[in-house]
Amino acid sequence: MKTLDKDQALVLFSGGQDSTTVLAYALHHYQSVQTVGFDYGQRHRVELDCRLDVLNRLKNDFPDWASKLGKDQLLRLSTFSSLSPSALTDETAPLETGTHGLPTSFVPGRNLFFFHYAAVVAYHQDIGTLIGGMCETDYSGYPDCREATLNALNTTLNLGMDVEFDLITPLMHLSKAESWQMAFELGGAPLVSLIQEATHSCYKGERTELHEWGYGCGVCPACELRQKGYEAWRVACDPV
Repeated sequence: MKTLDKDQALVLFSGGQDSTTVLAYALHHYQSVQTVGFDYGQRHRVELDCRLDVLNRLKNDFPDWASKLGKDQLLRLSTFSSLSPSALTDETAPLETGTHGLPTSFVPGRNLFFFHYAAVVAYHQDIGTLIGGMCETDYSGYPDCREATLNALNTTLNLGMDVEFDLITPLMHLSKAESWQMAFELGGAPLVSLIQEATHSCYKGERTELHEWGYGCGVCPACELRQKGYEAWRVACDPV
């Protein structure tokens, strides 16, 4: 069995609120952290630019973390949008509840693909910990965000590659308000400000208006969840 270094982590990093929060978590808990992002034909492709801004600000604003933050890779999954069409890969599709009770923003297999690709990257660099921002508390019902799904995937990756990855999801049982609090506990007001100003969650790719909770259209499911979580956090904690 190949030996992996569990003190090294690879974070699935989109440039959104959740992946930025878990990246901060990784930088706080692990000795060496790399990031991997995915261009899968998403309609909110602006997140690919935002992720670079977030990485630069983390390096500049958090010197203790900068020395731990290593290589970033962007993997292009050019055929994924045609294999797995959804409202996130088709700009003409409405963002609403679709068939089987799932929202049209559900991209079947997306997180499974992402972790498989990340595992290959990690395998060749002896990285033992894979980290993602999935959550089954405040989410849209995506089955590939559920803890049971990701536990099964962890087992599959370990068996299929004959290794022992740790697949970590720090936000799995947190509400969106609690994820704002985690960011505050990890990086204080500077990290909260970074998330507000630099990250992107809006499914429509809207970045013309900066709200207190961040940029976005304010009406898509991602914006609604982010806004409600931020407002609940401020009411409960009001730390800044």
